[in-house]
Amino acid sequence: MVHHVEVDPGLWEEFHRVVNMTSRELMDWLRTRSAAEDTEEMPDQAGTQTGRAVLDILQKRRVDLTDEDERVMRKVVDRIHAERRDDLEPTAGQENWRHRLMTIGHDPLKPAP
Repeated sequence: MVHHVEVDPGLWEEFHRVVNMTSRELMDWLRTRSAAEDTEEMPDQAGTQTGRAVLDILQKRRVDLTDEDERVMRKVVDRIHAERRDDLEPTAGQENWRHRLMTIGHDPLKPAP
């Protein structure tokens, strides 16, 4: 049986602030990134492990989160803050930098909510 945890409301809010892509946008992006010229990953296998975990979290309610979800949320929030300013204002940068952040649900060209 899966053990659900009480995730800090501040972490929940910050995760949803910095992950500015919808679950649909992230799913489409992960599929696009994983597609090759002649092959395509199965939808549930597209993207990185962290990207798939973020997508899974976006589709959950806070009361349904696990210890692993909480760990991923902290990792993603820390990573986005390490690569961005705190205000998250739209910022152009190198394409590979943007794509790397989009893989974990953050599009640096999207306005902050």
